[in-house]
Amino acid sequence: VQLQASGGGLVQAGGSLRLSCVVSGSIFSINAMGWYRQAPGKQRDLVAAITSGGTTNYEDSVKGRFTISRDNAKNTVYLQMNSLKSEDTAVYYCHANVAILMYGGRPLEYSYWGQGTQVTVSS
Repeated sequence: VQLQASGGGLVQAGGSLRLSCVVSGSIFSINAMGWYRQAPGKQRDLVAAITSGGTTNYEDSVKGRFTISRDNAKNTVYLQMNSLKSEDTAVYYCHANVAILMYGGRPLEYSYWGQGTQVTVSS
């Protein structure tokens, strides 16, 4: 299973970016998906998450500005980021809990990370 993130870049404060993350491989099902970010010298923190049923939750500082969504047919999760601020600058990582079918027919869930995409917001 691989997660491929894209969409990062350099944007001015107040601008927008859309991140995408495609999950590929021998997938039985994809459960919760999410986006995390890590700024230099800081820990990796949850930005937004979405369940397989579409329930979302957001870190307080991005509420009203970021929107997480998913396309289950494409095994893809998105993060629409609007009204970007300099403090949003970080490497953004996608995450997914993916169930794979084990030998014997029993699915087991594992945690996977994408490679990270840099988002830089200039003030």
